[in-house]
Amino acid sequence: MMRHRLLRHGGLFRLGGLLAAAGVAISLSACAPGPSGDTAAPSPTNQASKDISSAGQVTLTVWDQNVDGGISKAQDELNQQFHQKYPNVTISRNAQSFSDLKTTLKLALSSNNPPDVVQANQGYPDMGAFVAAGMLRPMNDYAKLYGWDGYYPEALLKQNSFSPDGKTWQGDTLFGVSQTGEVVGVYYNRQLLSSLGLQPPKTLSDLNSAMAAAKAKGILPVAFGNLDKSPGIHLYGVVQAALAGAPTVDELVSGQGGAWTDEPSLKAAQQIADWSKQGYLTPGANGVSRDDAVAAFGKGGALFTLSGTWLQQTLQDDLGPNVGFTTLTADDGKPATTGGQGLAWAITSKSAHPDVAAAYIDFITNATSAQTLVDTGNLPTVLPTGYQPPQGTVAADIATQYRDVQKANGEVPYLDYSTPTFYDTLTAAMQELVGGQSDPQQFVDALQKDYASFLASKK
Repeated sequence: MMRHRLLRHGGLFRLGGLLAAAGVAISLSACAPGPSGDTAAPSPTNQASKDISSAGQVTLTVWDQNVDGGISKAQDELNQQFHQKYPNVTISRNAQSFSDLKTTLKLALSSNNPPDVVQANQGYPDMGAFVAAGMLRPMNDYAKLYGWDGYYPEALLKQNSFSPDGKTWQGDTLFGVSQTGEVVGVYYNRQLLSSLGLQPPKTLSDLNSAMAAAKAKGILPVAFGNLDKSPGIHLYGVVQAALAGAPTVDELVSGQGGAWTDEPSLKAAQQIADWSKQGYLTPGANGVSRDDAVAAFGKGGALFTLSGTWLQQTLQDDLGPNVGFTTLTADDGKPATTGGQGLAWAITSKSAHPDVAAAYIDFITNATSAQTLVDTGNLPTVLPTGYQPPQGTVAADIATQYRDVQKANGEVPYLDYSTPTFYDTLTAAMQELVGGQSDPQQFVDALQKDYASFLASKK
């Protein structure tokens, strides 16, 4: 999982319509101290500068979760290119899986010698906690220096922003920028789908019909591994968005309205419980890793796998022209699915080289790097002008879905952004739901208990 992760909300900024206007600028105020008694993000002590060559010999320690095939290759290439441009800077890269990074990053940031640059998951559980603890450096000054406030749509920058005390997500202080765009949807095996006489599913009803047809022919409907926990967020997010629609999920995750016990969320839980009971998911999914499930799909072992666009190159390598990608529409006919942008690249507050760190982040996320990402089978946050892959390829499917979902304001939040503890609550609840240890009502009750407690604490 890349991150995944990103949102736009009714009363807050919405991503979809704004992404097309990449020239829109965000007005981010200078970092101000948090309320009395709170730990606020530290104010920058250096004057932001692009003068990297005079920094002397620097080793920049970077922690990322770009471990999937295409993005790992792109990261290595970009690191080499950065070193060629700045021979005085050596990149020391520590790449970990998303789940491992979530486990180790907080401890690393708490140390006396943290990394200089890290990928931080947006929302309250990670970025918010790091900001509240003063572990990340505000980046408003670098946004102006490098033009990020013009390159990125305002909604994307807001998703990487908090109030200086870490209490309000999508606040006025920028703490990172993202390198990749993301959409979570349905990968399908073109050959198997054609053998069943079916077209790519566009609705949840279509998906259910295709699953039933596959099961009847002895084909595993969905390759799904939930040992790593985060895949469960994506599975539930896709189904919930298709049943509830984008505006409803936006409001729920942002705390603007609704409850996790509302009918669409309960129906989504029931749908997944039914899939598990019907044998539509990989048997013993909670004991199967994400990578093993993806590999099984890549070998033709299932009709579908539900995941994000970060698997583009991996599945293209495995299945070639036989892999396709689509997203689902809600009952109103509008696209609705989880997605947005990858984890934010952030500068740690204890870094001795913030100017070098900022130059590195700009280098790996700018318009030039976007072409490197495309060339290695990845989806940049901002697509290159005129980018159009050959029709009939998974790259073309992904680019089309990314643009269509944005145009329709159909991308909805990664659900774990909802509260500081929601990642743990949701992933544990999904394992119990898929494993049959809880029923749909118990599932949504657990989510609502966490959610209501957090909302109450903010009053």
